[in-house]
Amino acid sequence: MDRANQSLVTEFILLGLSSIPEVEGLFFMIFLLIYVSTLAGNILIITVIRLDAHLHTAMYFFISNLSFLDCCYSTVTVPKMLVDLLTEKKSISFTACMTQLYFFISLVSTECLVLAAMAYDRYIAICQPLHYSSIMDQRACSWLAAGLWVTGIFYSLVHTILMTRLSFCRSNEIQHFFCDIPPLLKLSCSDTFINILAIFTLGGFVGLGALLIKIVSYAFIITTILKIKSSEGRVKAFSTCASHLTVVIIFYGALIFTYYRPTTTNSFSADTLVSVVYTILTPMVNPLIYSLRNTEIKTAVKKTIARIRKERSST
Repeated sequence: MDRANQSLVTEFILLGLSSIPEVEGLFFMIFLLIYVSTLAGNILIITVIRLDAHLHTAMYFFISNLSFLDCCYSTVTVPKMLVDLLTEKKSISFTACMTQLYFFISLVSTECLVLAAMAYDRYIAICQPLHYSSIMDQRACSWLAAGLWVTGIFYSLVHTILMTRLSFCRSNEIQHFFCDIPPLLKLSCSDTFINILAIFTLGGFVGLGALLIKIVSYAFIITTILKIKSSEGRVKAFSTCASHLTVVIIFYGALIFTYYRPTTTNSFSADTLVSVVYTILTPMVNPLIYSLRNTEIKTAVKKTIARIRKERSST
């Protein structure tokens, strides 16, 4: 089909979470509460880590990076979704859609890499404890984090450029509540082979490569923990990894379901439900997982709250 004869899509319609107007008000209240909780929980984690000198270590440096990412990519998708739940016309311009896609993919891919860095950090802490402070020093962590962010930005840029080169002439209705790669590819009347190839090649390098780092790291970690003679020592060592492992399982399970299964089996309701898990629920749950299972963070939170109360009472 000649590109010049194709109709130019200037805006998309986001079908959202539900086509039943009666439940949209309820969804608005639920997801607004979740979004506010997400921001509050992650900002609290970042603030506590920054204020408490005892938490100025590599592990908490990456946890604060993770919390910042959760705040950002929730903000990329949720506010627009909340607005759409209150309006009849759920439209988004082509430019705004591509912008949302760019920031979302950039932040999610960076989170994949940060989770891999956290697995490597736990590997060094448990398997090479005597060298931990020299390997994971502040300078090394800063450079590593910068590299992860640059990689995520480049990865997203490639996908966004490839997406803008496609023609959209079949429909402008996106079966989703935000602009993501799979639903946009369904709307294209161009050849999407290069886009799909990029998902499996670049995605394999970033997403599955990061997953491989986690698997190898935890294989060494588990082997080392099993060699610890005392049961108390084994429990203490594993407890430092349990929170991170829980986050990885939830996050990667949702991503693999969304991006690495045959497109012929895609279901609007299933894709939407899974997307809600890793774009809305996971960023809210992450602070709870790290704070509830981490005594150092719980202690630091109590100190921070006590300090704030003391400052307020003195004024």
